[in-house]
Amino acid sequence: MTLDAHAFWLRAPGTGEIRPARLPEPGPGDVLVRTRYSGVSRGTETLVFRGGVPASQYTTMRAPFQEGDFPAPVKYGYLNVGVVEAGPPDLVGRTVFCLYPHQTGYVVPAGAVTPVPDGVPAARAVLAGTVETAVNALWDAPPLVGDRITVVGGGMVGCCVARLLQGYPAAQVTLVDVDPDRADVASALGVDFALPDDAPEGLDLVVHTSATSAGLQRSLDLLAAEGAVVDLSWYGDTEVRLSLGGAFHARRLAIRSSQVGSLSPTRASRRTAADRLALALHLLRDSAFDSLLTGESRFAELPEVMARLAAGSLPALCHSITYGEG
Repeated sequence: MTLDAHAFWLRAPGTGEIRPARLPEPGPGDVLVRTRYSGVSRGTETLVFRGGVPASQYTTMRAPFQEGDFPAPVKYGYLNVGVVEAGPPDLVGRTVFCLYPHQTGYVVPAGAVTPVPDGVPAARAVLAGTVETAVNALWDAPPLVGDRITVVGGGMVGCCVARLLQGYPAAQVTLVDVDPDRADVASALGVDFALPDDAPEGLDLVVHTSATSAGLQRSLDLLAAEGAVVDLSWYGDTEVRLSLGGAFHARRLAIRSSQVGSLSPTRASRRTAADRLALALHLLRDSAFDSLLTGESRFAELPEVMARLAAGSLPALCHSITYGEG
């Protein structure tokens, strides 16, 4: 049993590095996992990489197995899929998902990993944390049969929300983004696509994920009377400006936040975070989610890859990191 590993750390804002990590001996209730894939949650992780987490949000933004503190040095990430090498007999050899940073191997309590169901490829399972965010948002919304709905922002979270909405009976779902290339992704997800100026109006619900003032303003502008925006964006230290002097009050519009760090109040008394994550993995049996996996790089390349993602020179939805034999 090899307890040597390597981890990706943010050494300083804008600079990442690979560091050695010595794993603890697994205890009787622990599992030793060797990573096969991890995913870069582009919006949140590039914000962390740039040092954009506000000091007031340092505690809220901590990942479950984060080491170090914001702004840096910090080991951050939460989309990890690996194989259990040691632990309880019913888990040994299983492919599991864990909210763990980018690291070749790790030891965590057995309850911190969730088995990946049959029919969900390991590469696709890195999306579990993002689909979980989408599930929580739709518990917060919630949409109704036949609703006219738009998702503003065609990143990882927005695309996952759009795919889940596509299954609502008689719902009219449109994905809106400033990038016309997102039309191909929308088609793969089975929803309509529009640029912001061409988006349908008179909507019952808008889910906003673009993390921009312009996107949030456009979301409000698209609503019918009594409509609501559910905002999943994480703005970090970016100031948000809105014009609320027009239809906002006259049409009695609403803006509601949704954040995956806590269970939606509509389900908190009947579901656990483990239930929510298991549901997300079940939903990933849907091969349409493969359209969100837009690139792969080796773990050793991650410092350069993260810098390129943060700079916008590497376009991606979910960029996956591969680990080979770990």
